[in-house]
Amino acid sequence: MKIKVLGTGCAKCKRLYAEAEKAVASAGVAAELEKVERIDDIMKYGVMMTPALVVDEEVKSSGRIVPAAEIVTWLMTAAAKASP
Repeated sequence: MKIKVLGTGCAKCKRLYAEAEKAVASAGVAAELEKVERIDDIMKYGVMMTPALVVDEEVKSSGRIVPAAEIVTWLMTAAAKASP
């Protein structure tokens, strides 16, 4: 599973990255966490506001800091879809 935090490195982007780290740890899923800071790369997702969170190339949130508990539900749903 790939999780991306889109943002230019502002404080909100860093807080969302920290929430994503907590979510991965508490969900217990194998995930690769990545920061995407280049504007060109962020624009490819059609995101107008950062920070944004992408799980397996699907934009899950934009313009807000999502709490870890909410991210966990997205990770568990994505993990369930991935396993047959």
